Amino acid sequence: MTAELSNQTAATLPAAHGPLTGVRVVELAGLGPGPFAAMLLADLGADVVRVDRPGPPPLGPGPALDVTNRNKRSVVVDLKAPDGPAAVLDLVERADLLIEGYRPGVAERLGIGPEACLARNPALVYGRMTGWGQDGPLADRAGHDIGYIATAGVLGLVAGEAGGPPGVPANLLGDYAGGSLYLVVGLLAALHHARATGTGQVVDAAIVDGSAHLTAMLWGLKAAGHWHDTRGANLLDGGAPYYAVYRTADGGHMAVGALEPQFYAEFARLLGLRPDAPGQHEVARWPELRTLIAARFATRTRADWTAVFEGTDACTAPVLSLGEAADHPQLKARGSYTEHHGLVQPAPAPRFSATPGALRRPPALPGADTAAVARDWNVPALADRPQDSASERAGTDRPHH
Repeated sequence: MTAELSNQTAATLPAAHGPLTGVRVVELAGLGPGPFAAMLLADLGADVVRVDRPGPPPLGPGPALDVTNRNKRSVVVDLKAPDGPAAVLDLVERADLLIEGYRPGVAERLGIGPEACLARNPALVYGRMTGWGQDGPLADRAGHDIGYIATAGVLGLVAGEAGGPPGVPANLLGDYAGGSLYLVVGLLAALHHARATGTGQVVDAAIVDGSAHLTAMLWGLKAAGHWHDTRGANLLDGGAPYYAVYRTADGGHMAVGALEPQFYAEFARLLGLRPDAPGQHEVARWPELRTLIAARFATRTRADWTAVFEGTDACTAPVLSLGEAADHPQLKARGSYTEHHGLVQPAPAPRFSATPGALRRPPALPGADTAAVARDWNVPALADRPQDSASERAGTDRPHH
């Protein structure tokens, strides 16, 4: 799609749909970071068409509950059928962006790799989402978030029990921070270039690359001698007793981030540390200070300590579950979580003053939007294809893995 046509399309749609109104995206169905990247674009107003495979949906909560498929539309295409690749290329011809998350070489073998797609649409931005990247000795190997962030040096930064292995974060750090968000930045940067020049390109987004990039500040600190390449021995990784998590009397936890002297002074006062307690920067006495802080937190419940620190500059907060976070007064005031079609979920982010994102559609059911997409994207042949029954494939009782 040319910049002129995209701009004309955007002008005909309400600005409230988001800043990416008029941008067309083809998402080749996958798992994890690719769908999340497409959801973020859709939240910001892009028209995302997800190309699902025929047959049962992949493992997960079921299409009707898969929040990462909100604000999208779905068609079903069998890419191994003789006419499957042609159907995708018809969509590609009318798209601005494409997202695929196959192993290197798979899209090429299916006939929908970058060369074929850019031949049909020279201005297309072709986004590739993988763990290891498109080249290198591990490029064709399977993997998951935990392995990617381990290899990138990021998992080793996550403090666990003293003397034990690193903690295991949910797959937000690698899949979504190092993967999805870097893919989206790359897609939007390349889209800007394509609209200025008419020339598309391939965006190679690898989780190992993005995860490594996230550590930029730490490499500067390491070079200056302010970061030790040992877990739990640094200012921001739990090594400092005033930047750590403590257990409360009822088994809850409080997160302390009182870095600056004035905030630490407020923290120490409210916690009730004695005047003869070790000073904030007496590193040699940090173990003693940590013991004193832990002993104080152990005397009261999480709710008690939350009441003590709430509304202060002590930089101390309760560690909440997902359900508790959705009910927190600050997040409720901001509308950080919302309910849409019966599903509690995060609201679109970030915020825009003139072109706010919105929740327009519930999670797309496979194949449910074929006729509408064929009409709106002017792909008549798509409407003539046999489709699976979306209602039969939308079960929500499949196991979550």
